[in-house]
Order: sequence, then structure tokens, then C-alpha cells
Amino acid sequence: MKLDRYDLKILEILAEDGRITKSRLAEAINLSISPCWERVRRLEKAGIIEGYGARLNSRMVVRRTPVWVQVELKSHHAGDFQRFEAEVMATPEVTECVAVGGGVDYLIKVEAETIDAYQRLVDAWLMSDIGIQRYFTYIVTKTVKHTVPPIALACE
Repeated sequence: MKLDRYDLKILEILAEDGRITKSRLAEAINLSISPCWERVRRLEKAGIIEGYGARLNSRMVVRRTPVWVQVELKSHHAGDFQRFEAEVMATPEVTECVAVGGGVDYLIKVEAETIDAYQRLVDAWLMSDIGIQRYFTYIVTKTVKHTVPPIALACE
């Protein structure tokens, strides 16, 4: 689906304020309400807009300790990746996981109640033999920046 400047502006605005009214959104992109809203529905149907929700400050709700983990697997067969990824998907403390190249296999963000709880989780992973060769733990001391990537980058 080809996106034009109106579509990109709609996405940028909705990513920042998903609760904006139809009329304010239309005004912000300089279209009338009906064509603007048709574009939003088209973006939703295409799966570009997956849904709407509140961005929560989880530290205000439940105290968590964020930890980033680099993981290297023992073996690199398809089944090894599938087994490891299934375990990660089944672990609620894992809030992000990406497969990467360049020396390690995965970067994982774990949000545990305590460092002890994090270490018990890793110990359980090691005991379950899901293929971890080695791992490196990085305790987050401060979040410097956490944003949604700008939609404008899609135009470049």
C-alpha cells in the first residue's frame, strides 16, 4: 500500500495522540472530516494501524526492574531457535525480544520484580535446557530515551 503525505501525517498524529477527535485530526492534516476518516479506516483495514491503547508508565503501577540480556545459543538449527523463542513467548516477564546478528543471537528485555527474581528466571531457563550457551546481563540504571520512531522516517 502506497502512503502519501496525508497518510503519513495521520499516522504521526495518531501515534502521538490516539484519542484525538475526528474533527481535530482532519483540521491538523487540512482535510475535511469524511475524507480524513476514510483514510484512517483504510489504514486500519490494511493493518498499518493495529489498534489504539494507552501508553502506561508501568513503574507507577507495579515496581519492576528492567534488565537487558544478550543471549547466545549453543546451536543454530531451526528447531533450536523455535524452542528458545517459544519459551521467551511463554515468559510474561519478557517484554521485548529481538533476534540479532553480530555475535549474539538475541537481545531480550526482562522486567522482573527484583534482580533476584530475574536471576531465578534465568536459572530456570538454564535448567530447562532451551539451548542457552551463555548470556550477559545489563541492569538498567536509567532510561535516557523511550519513544515511538517518527513516521517521517518512512518517507526517506
